[in-house]
Amino acid sequence: MIRAYKFLLRPTAGQEALLRAMLADHCSLYNGALQERRDGYRHASRTSIKYGDQSAQLKEIRAFDPEWQGCWSFSSQQATLRRLDQAFAAFFRRVKSGEKPGYPRFKGVGHFDTVTFPKDGDGCRWNSTPHDRQTRVRLQGVGHVRVHQHRPAKGRVKTISVKREGRRWYVILACDDVPAEPLPPTGAIVGIDMGVTRFLTTSTGEHVANPRFLEAMADELAAAQQHLSTFPGRTRCRTKKHRAAARRVAKIHVRIRRQRLDFHHKAALTLVRENDVTGHERLNTAGMTKAPAPKPDPEHTGVFFANGAAAKAGLNKSILDAGWGQFLGILANKAESAGRRVIPVDARNTSRTCPPSAGGCGHVAKENRVTQAKFECVKCGFVENADVVGALNVEHRAGLALCDAA
Repeated sequence: MIRAYKFLLRPTAGQEALLRAMLADHCSLYNGALQERRDGYRHASRTSIKYGDQSAQLKEIRAFDPEWQGCWSFSSQQATLRRLDQAFAAFFRRVKSGEKPGYPRFKGVGHFDTVTFPKDGDGCRWNSTPHDRQTRVRLQGVGHVRVHQHRPAKGRVKTISVKREGRRWYVILACDDVPAEPLPPTGAIVGIDMGVTRFLTTSTGEHVANPRFLEAMADELAAAQQHLSTFPGRTRCRTKKHRAAARRVAKIHVRIRRQRLDFHHKAALTLVRENDVTGHERLNTAGMTKAPAPKPDPEHTGVFFANGAAAKAGLNKSILDAGWGQFLGILANKAESAGRRVIPVDARNTSRTCPPSAGGCGHVAKENRVTQAKFECVKCGFVENADVVGALNVEHRAGLALCDAA
């Protein structure tokens, strides 16, 4: 298996200054390569500059600026150029598929937060022994930085990344050949129904409340954003007070993200420990949270009909706050590590079908869903909570998929 481990770095004041300089120089390299591609396409007869062309110039760049660009890892600089190449590849792929993607943009120093070392031992060395609390990672140009390793990193370290989050620094290890740790079988299979009113409901009738972390911090976040907006101008003056206000907003967002991530890990771990097989709906979160298309009035130029965008915005915000996609990804990873199975099933009519696995007749009708919370079959009279019915149907479809696979 391939797994990523994220550990907190504890650099000294001097090492932190060098880490910031490393990010700034890689950001400058990224922006310079982007500018070269733009100029080559616009002014040189639409010349397309590739990664290989820019990577070949690295030796000259390092020789021209040995004090800064020359002191960092050559491989990490290649990874930065490859990151730009991937951004352009994704842009052209979306253009060909008919989407409207944004052109790759220049990165501000505050928005370039990651440097990647493609190979352990090439510009970066992970020094770790089992149960060693004085673990260090050696970074070229920075030195040996102390790491708070809260758990052992298993497998073989492939790539190492250094990331800045607010005022904290992290090292991320991408490892392969990570051994699985199977849990003892329980013989249980469960279906889950994701929601907004409740985060999830299981086919056994258990409801997990939706913590709504963003909503809980909404007032504090709004106050911090209002204070940040008091600084005038589009390119706000980077005063000490402005930087402090920006850090305050970022700190709140980080807290919300960590709370949500912790909740997802705990909920997924509970499902994996208690069930051999977990079924869930195959959800298109991006499509569900997409803003409705505008409806122009053919009789009046520049006038549009109401399309319900304002009403849907609240639902979109609640779905994104719940973080279904992140949770299902965590669930799949934990199940793989524990030797369990996660089966995504078709989400159509799961809340409109009378559940045959619970003594229902299997009748499908829109009228079966009386309210958001109540299900009552118009054919056989089966009554149950609508979320439980959805979970029961998911469990039934997951069981059928399991039999077909066998």
